[in-house]
Amino acid sequence: MAGRRRSQKTEYYFDYSLLFIILFLTGFGLVMIYSASAYDATTQNLNEDYYLMHQAFAAALGLVGMFFVSHIPYHFWERFAVIGYVVSLILIVLVLSPLGVDVNGARRWLNLGMSIQPAEIAKLAMILFLATFICKMGRNIRTSKGFLTVIGVSLPHVFCIWQITNNLSSAIIVLGIAVLMLFVASPQYKPFFIIGGIGALAVIGVIFGVKQLQSIEGLDFRFARIMAWLDPEAYASGKGFQTLQALYAIGSGGIFGKGLGQSIQKLGFLPEQQNDMIFSIICEELGLFGGIAVILIFLLLIWRLMIIANNASDLFGALLVVGVLGHIAIQVILNVAVVTNSMPNTGVSLPFISYGGSSILFLLIEMGLVMSVARGIKVRDV
Repeated sequence: MAGRRRSQKTEYYFDYSLLFIILFLTGFGLVMIYSASAYDATTQNLNEDYYLMHQAFAAALGLVGMFFVSHIPYHFWERFAVIGYVVSLILIVLVLSPLGVDVNGARRWLNLGMSIQPAEIAKLAMILFLATFICKMGRNIRTSKGFLTVIGVSLPHVFCIWQITNNLSSAIIVLGIAVLMLFVASPQYKPFFIIGGIGALAVIGVIFGVKQLQSIEGLDFRFARIMAWLDPEAYASGKGFQTLQALYAIGSGGIFGKGLGQSIQKLGFLPEQQNDMIFSIICEELGLFGGIAVILIFLLLIWRLMIIANNASDLFGALLVVGVLGHIAIQVILNVAVVTNSMPNTGVSLPFISYGGSSILFLLIEMGLVMSVARGIKVRDV
């Protein structure tokens, strides 16, 4: 469904469906965070609504930011593309400074009055920078040099997120955003098939190599996770514990679930139940029906983003929307795949739903950019 906003001379497009989906996912996320985290909060001598209040505050800031950004012509942000690129890279490096904050053994946050995860800022900054950079390259994007240049400018962020914050999943998402934006902008698809083939062979090689090992002891934790993924029951007391508990939650929910708030796995059995594993709580409380419904809502969101990108008034606007689309789609796929043990465990949040102030804040700002692009679509002159 789409509405129209009338000016004196031109009718402009406004996507009420997109707005509804954003508000629904944000509200649903708050409900599920409260349901998943209330028990855990009380065991830490916190108010049972501790996680809910923190997420609600970040969501409120994000909604204000979304409204503000949506009313600014998106070309205004082009002048900040390079600044955003450099600042986001500096913020990642600052994690190593006294401003860096350790949470659960991972140093991925900055204390800037409130905890901010630089990787989330980097995703937004890279979308803006790559959209600007690709447009300025013009037809040069079709050459091998152009292709490698675009990939090259994304690698500093990818490398720093991976090595400095030890966050491979966010590094993969940033690289995935760059590849998808380049794929849309370039009509030369052969390099993508080559990269895809090399990547698939590398993954198969790593899995085959790890499978030959007999022990998980002494392995890098990522390789240990691969072994636990291949046989979680063999490592039920270690790396496979979280995966097994998530699968128990999904299986025990059945078709229609145990009911909202009635999860058993959230009662100290499933680690990170309000964060990376919240989809398993959704499936336990709302059943297979609820899990599929959430996936369908995300598919509807991606479809609306595709509509806006396809009708954007210029390439820059289209690439901004494609970047946001890639960010959300990749993150949803990775999160659901991890929770269902379709891929090795890695820390990826479910957009709009998982607990995380930085995530919801910058996702909503990205939605503001999308709405700004949508507002630039002319329906007709009158």
